[in-house]
Amino acid sequence: MENEEQRRRKDVYEADFMEETAAEVGVPYRVGEPHAQREVIDIDRNRNHEVAERGEGTGYGRFALVLSILSLFFLPIILGAAGIILGFIARRKGALTLGAWAIGIGVVSIIVGTFILPFFS
Repeated sequence: MENEEQRRRKDVYEADFMEETAAEVGVPYRVGEPHAQREVIDIDRNRNHEVAERGEGTGYGRFALVLSILSLFFLPIILGAAGIILGFIARRKGALTLGAWAIGIGVVSIIVGTFILPFFS
């Protein structure tokens, strides 16, 4: 009797853990509608191109680049960090090249200001 009771408990215990969790992580897929996903992706791509065409982020990108270049000469940590943050905002708004340059120059400025300039002061 005890063996049968233990077997039943074991079956109930194992049944609680027999769940599939991969569906929570994967991308939703609609069976029978393969074109629906393509349309959603195309809509997102078109929206990103519209934002880039408007030039919405060029002001942010130019200001970020100016801050990053100034950080090479004055207050490298503060202005470099501000240039990096605004560079990310500019990239998000569509100014990919300006934002990338601002981020790169800001990082170089922070590294130079932190590790190299103290030896020459």
